[in-house]
Amino acid sequence: MSRWNVADVMTIGAVSVEQDTPFKEIVDLLEAHEVNAVPVVDPLGRVVGVVSSADLVPKIEFAGDDDRVRLFESRHTRQARGKAHATAAGELMSAPAVTVLGTTSLVAAARIMEAAELKRLPVVDDLGRLVGMVTRRDLLKVFLRTDADIRREILQEALHGLVGVEASQLRVEVDDGVVTLLGEVEHAVVIPSLVRQVERVDGVVDVVSHLSAAVDDGPRPFRPAPMF
Repeated sequence: MSRWNVADVMTIGAVSVEQDTPFKEIVDLLEAHEVNAVPVVDPLGRVVGVVSSADLVPKIEFAGDDDRVRLFESRHTRQARGKAHATAAGELMSAPAVTVLGTTSLVAAARIMEAAELKRLPVVDDLGRLVGMVTRRDLLKVFLRTDADIRREILQEALHGLVGVEASQLRVEVDDGVVTLLGEVEHAVVIPSLVRQVERVDGVVDVVSHLSAAVDDGPRPFRPAPMF
């Protein structure tokens, strides 16, 4: 079954900076390109870090502050205070950068962003060189697939090879990404796996099952034993 990956939705040729790029030039680039972060690359184009607006704001937050160590100051605050005195990308960047390959699935990219609390990821090739950027907004492009395209993939790929499932016995309707399954399968036990298979199709918003089965061998609801 075809799956969209990062290369299908990313922005190719993202703006980047080098480690010696001055502070003000970074601010100018963020403003000019209307982005909140840029990758930092070495002379070979390999991503070594990322500079975001969050890395630049301490310059305002700690302006005129002294360098005294504060008791009970958090590690994050100490790092931010250190960046307040930075003047170039190499001192400001967060490193190492969290990156993905163009072949990374959208599911995996979404999980990486969520786990690392990031809104965007540099996309690199096998040598770690920058080839683009992917954002959370980019991941949502998969939901721009047409209903007809989604239905076609379900019928031609998602339902193919499932034991006890005859595509000719099913009717698949797709409306704004919501899939409705109707018809009959041989065994009720296959219905949950069939629904999960359809849910994995890129662009599917939800799956509603109205499937019946010739043999009712699905899981039974739990009923507690009677108390005497």
